[in-house]
Amino acid sequence: MERILVLRQKRGQAVADARAILDNAENEKRELSQEEQNGWDGLMVEVDGFRQAIDREERQANLDREMGDTLGRDLGQSGAQHRDDDPTGKKNGEKRTQFESRSFAHLNEMTSIPAGMSRRSSVAYRTAFGKVLGYGTQGLNADDVRALQADSDPAGGYLYAPMQFVDRLIKAVDDAVFIRQWATVLPVTSGDSLGIPTLDADPADASWTSELGTGDEDLTMSFGKRELRPNPLAKRIKVSRTLVRKAPSAEALVRDRMAYKFGITWEKAAMTGSGAAQPLGVFTASANGISTARDVATGNTTTAMTFDGLISAKYSVKATYWPLSKWLFHRDGMAQVAKLKDGDGQYLWRESTRAGEPDRLLGQPAYISEYAPNTFTSGLYVGIFGDFSNYWIADSMDFTIQTLLELYAEANQIGYIARLESDGMPVLAEAFARVTLG
Repeated sequence: MERILVLRQKRGQAVADARAILDNAENEKRELSQEEQNGWDGLMVEVDGFRQAIDREERQANLDREMGDTLGRDLGQSGAQHRDDDPTGKKNGEKRTQFESRSFAHLNEMTSIPAGMSRRSSVAYRTAFGKVLGYGTQGLNADDVRALQADSDPAGGYLYAPMQFVDRLIKAVDDAVFIRQWATVLPVTSGDSLGIPTLDADPADASWTSELGTGDEDLTMSFGKRELRPNPLAKRIKVSRTLVRKAPSAEALVRDRMAYKFGITWEKAAMTGSGAAQPLGVFTASANGISTARDVATGNTTTAMTFDGLISAKYSVKATYWPLSKWLFHRDGMAQVAKLKDGDGQYLWRESTRAGEPDRLLGQPAYISEYAPNTFTSGLYVGIFGDFSNYWIADSMDFTIQTLLELYAEANQIGYIARLESDGMPVLAEAFARVTLG
């Protein structure tokens, strides 16, 4: 924590130095000299570097904490353990696993869970699964084989991951991807898709009438239905055999690497995905998501955002959505925003000084994603403001993993092929405003 505090202080000083360059030129009523521009650009690179370093330190601290307690918490060794035929602990009043991701949160309230999930939540199943990750099927004894027999494919070698593993993996992906953190996440437990009823047109206003009157018949309200169909997402990773052998938990190590790889792919799709066999991105104009009617260019120039342009974007979204609304830009876009001032000479963007707090823009949280658009040309998207709880995600609750022990043996590595299914899309366009250049 002390290192993170130091990094935040250094970031704050770099921001102050960059602003001093701008203020000096403004006070002298001139543009930045080339030397000043180079200095300002260099300081903003430092600011972003400190931000990334802070993010890394916080993620590493979380991983270290998780690696340290995975064997105790995940395998049920902290407190009473589950009986294999009662993984929820409901029958016997035992301490039960509490699922953490929003996709699995509903399982915490269930008195019983489906048989397949129940089996894959048992201690025996998880113990055997951990052996497969580290040693393949050679590490299994007869009891392990019995625990896995309903969920393994001897020919293909794949194995369904335990429910706790999937739960923690999805939570880690949530932490790594902004939109997943903010979105509404729904589990798909049966069927191939999730139908989403949407209000395509609001009802007309109520009309004043008499004591016995019922008002005019409404002919304007209409409902539509969009469908989320979890699409397959797969990744192959390689991990050092030595690292797997020495790690406190091979399961936590593998899960962390998978979460990182899946997280990057999900972030890209949530930003600019086409919606065809993948999530529909918030920066993709679509009648099924956010249409061009929600593009706001008023006040912006053909190459840059302006104070007036950002004001136009914020106020094009109803105030009802503001409590949960956030800004999202590429770091190049945030560098533009960092120069802007209001009519009183106050900078619009304010950097975070406290752990866990985001930077703010016009009073709202502001975030940076490397996968947001950053081409500053007329008609293109450069940022978005909105309530991302109106981005819905459908996660399949099945996750398979295959261990490749021999393929990378010469490099002293173990390969893992993972596969999950997920989909996502914006479901209420009026909750968003895309910042567009004029």
